[in-house]
Order: sequence, then C-alpha cells, then structure tokens
Amino acid sequence: MNELGKISSLPITRFTAHGAYLNMSNGNEVLLPQGYLTGDEKEGEEVAVFVYTDSEDRPVAITDRPVALVDEFAIMEVKEVTPFGAFMDWGLPKDLFVPKSEMGKPMTPGDHCLVMICVDYKTNRLIGVSKYQDFMLNDTSEFEEGQEVEALVFDSTDLGYKVLIDQHYEGLLYANETFKEIEVGDEVTAYIKKRREDGKLDVQLTPVGRQKYEEGAEKILNLLKVKRFLPLHDKSSPEEIKKTLGMSKKHFKQSIGQLYKSRKIEIKADGIELAD
Repeated sequence: MNELGKISSLPITRFTAHGAYLNMSNGNEVLLPQGYLTGDEKEGEEVAVFVYTDSEDRPVAITDRPVALVDEFAIMEVKEVTPFGAFMDWGLPKDLFVPKSEMGKPMTPGDHCLVMICVDYKTNRLIGVSKYQDFMLNDTSEFEEGQEVEALVFDSTDLGYKVLIDQHYEGLLYANETFKEIEVGDEVTAYIKKRREDGKLDVQLTPVGRQKYEEGAEKILNLLKVKRFLPLHDKSSPEEIKKTLGMSKKHFKQSIGQLYKSRKIEIKADGIELAD
C-alpha cells in the first residue's frame, strides 16, 4: 500500500451510506468516512487524503493531516503508557503507538518526545519510533560555519538543548549562549557554530561573526527610537541586559560600540540614549 502514511490525491469510485470509496495505486479501495465529505464531491473527482489504519487495522482515508508523515520526525505528547508501549498524540483521532522496543528512553504521560513515523512491515501499520539516533547522519560536510538553519528543539540536557536539523542531523544549543526561553517543541532559526568530529553540530541563536553584532546594534537602535534612553551601561548586570535585550553583556558592549562609533548613540554614566 504505497499511500500508507502519506498525503495522496485519490479518485472517488463510488458512494455509500458510510462515505466515499477511493481507488488506491494497488487497485484496492479505501473508505473516506462520511464525516470527511462536504457533500459536493462527485465520482471521478480526486481528493487529497491521508491514509492510515483504523482501530481494526483496516485502511482508512481522512482529510485531516497529522503533525508528520511517514519517515518524518515531530514532537508528540505522550497520552498513555502501557506495558507494551506508549500512545502519542499526533493530531488524529487514533493515537500513534510507539512499541516499547522502539522507545529511546522510558516515557510518562505528558512528556513531549521526538518521534519518527515508520511503517511496521510485519503488521503493515504505522508506528512511532523514538530511538532517533538510528536515523541521524554523521556526514555534516554540507554545513558551513555561520550557515543559517531551521532547528527543532527536542530535548534538554545539563549543557543545553538538543536540536534536530533538516530531519537527519543532531545539534546542540548551549544553555550559556541562549538568552531567551527555550522549550521542547520550539522551532528556532539557528546558525552553525562548529562541526564536531562525532558528526553532531554546535549551533547558536545569533549570527556568527560581524553580522551578529550588526543585528544586535540594530535591535538596540530600534528600541532607542521608541524609548530614547536605556538605563544599561558597563556596570549593568548580565541578567539585567539579558532581560531587557535578550543578549549577553559581551554582545551588548560590542553592539553599542558600533553605534557609538557611527555617532548614533551617546553613552552616559547611567545608560545610553539616542543621539540628536
């Protein structure tokens, strides 16, 4: 069943009291239940559907879309844990089952975990797999220092936050370089800081090099255009600067240095203000 776990456009072959039957690539039919029909559909018309299996392991088509498709990762909430595995909320009426043998670590209800959707070829059902390391690639040669990437935060450690990049690369965002609240499930724009020998990537939230301070200077300048004055200076605590601007003290000092050299601000003993 090529359509399993995917979004497919399938033609309607006939209608019944239970819904519409759609033709699949293998010649079999799959039911699109009545609740997913608008009433305007016609025989022969193609409908974009997601195909999975119902509680009795029969193929069924729906027009809802889950948080991820087959062979894709997503953060999912644990709904229930049994001796055999866990059931995850993936945005559909039937929860996704993660067998105990496919768990990377024990789960408890309410946890948010990184899960890949896979086909269990023994049962021809969709299952979840949280052993994410099995799907990671170690060749990071395609990435360059400073490159902008989209990253999915999927776990926290003593060092910082684990992130997923391009579905197949693991990165680390260090806590002492993060100046805003981060939670599992957040999607953030990050920048490659370093390619490590173990195949993982170190990333940061601010651009690498000069661009970082140019963006910091622009942020401070835009805030000064509204407030005219900011009570931040060399003696301000890192916590105060982080709370006000979301940046480190080093970043702040280098950014205002740029603004001062270009005569856009004046530096006072008790803060900075917009230059006339």
